[in-house]
Amino acid sequence: MRAVVVGYGSIGERHARVLGEIGCTVAVVSRRDVDVPVHYSTVEEAVKDFQPDYIVIASATVNHETDLRRVRATDFSGLVLVEKPLFSSYRDLSDVDTNNVFVVYNLRFHPVMQRLYELLRGERILTFHAYIGQYLPTWRPGRDYRDVYSAHAEQGGGVLRDLSHEMDYVQWMCGRWKQLTARGGHLSSLEITSDDVYSLLVETDRVPVATIQINYLDRISQRTIVVNTEEHTLKADLIAGTLQMDDRTEQFTVVRDQAFRDQHRAVIENRREFLCSFDDGNDIMHMIEAAEKANSTQTWISR
Repeated sequence: MRAVVVGYGSIGERHARVLGEIGCTVAVVSRRDVDVPVHYSTVEEAVKDFQPDYIVIASATVNHETDLRRVRATDFSGLVLVEKPLFSSYRDLSDVDTNNVFVVYNLRFHPVMQRLYELLRGERILTFHAYIGQYLPTWRPGRDYRDVYSAHAEQGGGVLRDLSHEMDYVQWMCGRWKQLTARGGHLSSLEITSDDVYSLLVETDRVPVATIQINYLDRISQRTIVVNTEEHTLKADLIAGTLQMDDRTEQFTVVRDQAFRDQHRAVIENRREFLCSFDDGNDIMHMIEAAEKANSTQTWISR
């Protein structure tokens, strides 16, 4: 399998490394002079010369649409994986072939999430509560948090987009959102232009009450889910790797980059059960914009 990674920031470098670890021959597209064996300056050059089977778009969020259109304009019809969030805002790409395009919501491949998904099948879910918080200045050791894209709304940063995994897995497990309201924005003294706190109250096709709370503020990093069904209470801790159902707790081994590896293999092998499709990823952008509108108008927003 020959793979091209478009963009070679920290996340592009990670994708390139993981793809190499699972046996792919990897080339990189970057305008910068990067130290990699096979390097191209443009997508067009990479597709023509390298002839990839698989392309990963890991450029800045604001460039995702342009890069995807450039990939398809080369007549490349193979597999494409786009980093999350898919775009900075909802886009109509009905003129682009998106059948084999997927989005990097790889928490679906986390062992705790896969077990939770299995346990919730067939259950009547009454409430679903997702929480994530991590202090932005500690995200990338050695880098000033004010310099990373997360700090800049104009680059697609902010918790609603940066931490949109939560919106993805809520819809994956609870069904499509029907209506929501939200509060949030830039509430802290962090020197950023993006939102650092958001709280959403959501009704989905399957669940009457779901909440999503996300922030850049927690000095104690947390990523938890609490679910009440008609029969059980479940609590998932994705950092500790535990899943409790009533009085029983399962412990899972969480290996760094394993979710990345498993997702890449699923794309390459065309195993779509746990993959986030282009349409699902674009619907998350619709949900994000609805949350922003709900916050600004202080109302409920319906699909």
